[in-house]
Amino acid sequence: MFRDDEPVFKRRYGKYYYNPRNPVGFALIIGSLLFAGVMLLLMKAHAGPFAGPDEPTAPPSTGTTWHAPGHDPEPEFTESWTPDPTTAP
Repeated sequence: MFRDDEPVFKRRYGKYYYNPRNPVGFALIIGSLLFAGVMLLLMKAHAGPFAGPDEPTAPPSTGTTWHAPGHDPEPEFTESWTPDPTTAP
């Protein structure tokens, strides 16, 4: 079945392919099929490199409010604003 004098790759119609009569070529065929099968299973299960992003975690509850640096979420106004009655519709 296997012959060591056979080349690992053979050429047919200008394209190279694995030669199953060489033990290395046969191992490359089996390895390629196993690799493709495992990748397809991982894609279907959304696992490994195909997993989605992890769920974001909440910051630790310390009783403080978390804000971006330099951002004041509740600005304090010293003057109150009232609409101009002459321009109201």
